[in-house]
Amino acid sequence: MPGVLTMDFDQLTTFVYVAKLKSFSRAGQKVFRSQSAVSAQIRQLEQAYKARLLDRSAKSVELTPAGVVLFEYAEKLLRLRDESIQFVADRGNVVQGPIVFGANEATCLYLLPNIFAEFQKRYPLVHISIYRNFSHKILQRVEDGSVDVGIVTMPIKSPTLKVHPIYRDRLRFMVSARNPLAHRAKITLEEVAGQPLIFPRTGFTRQVLDKLFRPYRSRLHVAMELPSIGMIKRFVAADAGLSIISESFAKDYVKAGEVKLLTVEGVDLWRELGLVYRRDRSLPRAAQALIGLIREHRKLAEPTESAAAAS
Repeated sequence: MPGVLTMDFDQLTTFVYVAKLKSFSRAGQKVFRSQSAVSAQIRQLEQAYKARLLDRSAKSVELTPAGVVLFEYAEKLLRLRDESIQFVADRGNVVQGPIVFGANEATCLYLLPNIFAEFQKRYPLVHISIYRNFSHKILQRVEDGSVDVGIVTMPIKSPTLKVHPIYRDRLRFMVSARNPLAHRAKITLEEVAGQPLIFPRTGFTRQVLDKLFRPYRSRLHVAMELPSIGMIKRFVAADAGLSIISESFAKDYVKAGEVKLLTVEGVDLWRELGLVYRRDRSLPRAAQALIGLIREHRKLAEPTESAAAAS
């Protein structure tokens, strides 16, 4: 029929990537098309809508006012397409389909592998894609619907999210087995402050350390700032400094005799993790099954009053 708008989901997907990445070439890498093919798809969309959707310059690609409008609708249409595929699949007896799961690096490395291995054995037709980032970024993605389920550091204040506390772990100071402090039954925070310290670069634990050592800030020696738990453990084991870590994350190095966990007088710090997802969203069966399995495993965590109250 003449005048009927002609487009497809592939064109919309390409358009969304170009808009987000501000680049035809990078969008092409995401959708596995050449830059010329991407340009052709955008041109077809512009012909269909009879409007210029993107302003191209030598340095960047920006949405036009018409492009801004289409971008909002395109994201909704693509989300509805994905939901329709999932809900049709959910009408069958087999749990299948994709899940986008959010967690930080330490959670991915130390808490999730066994759970996800068990999940894959139970539900081999489910594909899990992990979005790895800090808790506040994961919360944003869960709230905007681009991540189905996430694990983040508590406390969490969001009326739109359902929260299940699932894991609680003590934060302990960690030192090389070669350090003289490793053989002490107890030490003081002042003694810790006199040591070369290795801090995580960002995140919850960094916030805890900054607050804890505020009274000693003038004489504090932060020898290193490192981006990952794995790196921190290796440098502490090499006796490059002292750091703090969730107790369960250090088990492998403690068992190997490379590090010791210290008892510091007057310091009792904990980190609590929560499983989060949208209250108002109908989750696919695959996501519901994963939530159920993770909550089964929460018996491994030490129960707390706050956790029991929030469940």
